[in-house]
Amino acid sequence: MTSLQLLLGALSGGAVGFTLALVCGGGSILAVPLMVYLVGVGDPHVAIGTSALAVAANALIGLVNHARNGNVKWRCAVTFAIAGSLGAWFGAMAGKAMDGQRLLALFAVLMLVVAGLMFRSRGREGDPDVVLDGGNAPKLLGSGAATRALSGFFGIGGGFLVVPALMASTGMPILFAVGSSLVAVTAFGLTTASNYALSGLVAWPLAAVFIAGGAAGSLSGTRLATRLGSRKGALNTVLAGLITVVAIYMLYRTAGELGWI
Repeated sequence: MTSLQLLLGALSGGAVGFTLALVCGGGSILAVPLMVYLVGVGDPHVAIGTSALAVAANALIGLVNHARNGNVKWRCAVTFAIAGSLGAWFGAMAGKAMDGQRLLALFAVLMLVVAGLMFRSRGREGDPDVVLDGGNAPKLLGSGAATRALSGFFGIGGGFLVVPALMASTGMPILFAVGSSLVAVTAFGLTTASNYALSGLVAWPLAAVFIAGGAAGSLSGTRLATRLGSRKGALNTVLAGLITVVAIYMLYRTAGELGWI
């Protein structure tokens, strides 16, 4: 890696750390495209493996910040995370077997679907007092396994999938879903990264500078998320808009690489 690539990696990490703490959806949906199109990582699988490691570390930093603000439902978060461990591992194995550019294109289509669902739910406030019980535990286990299989397949921390899954399973507000989702994003990012690392698909120097940059952006992202959480629909709209913009750009770039346009 050149010095310029490492600098761009650090700046990209700052942007990812900020959005990850803000909506838990700016992890790999930004990290993978930034590594491929800005930093210039030639192999999409290396970009995916490296971003999984960097996002997991940045998610842990964001989790600490959100926990200090009381935005984490620990029992719900841990249940969700445990349910998806095997799903993330096997999903990562399937993703490595697929052509990298087609994997990115499918990733972008999935992002657009999730963005639409988030925008539709922007007016729901949720129950801030929700706890783990017999009614929501099966939903958490099922959605955790399914979500993590998808995130492992696409090589992502999966915050943009975990947030709506936690909201749908428990009825918690988006601010608590963002904070709680960081538990799962950390766990499954590490699971996916381990799988890719065993195949030699992690650029370690780039991951290090990306994580350092992310630490700087995480604190301000958490502060802004706490402020926006009190405004009805604001965080949902921000997350949906971010996902849509990045997905459209990814589709445009991958369509060119695959000769579709």
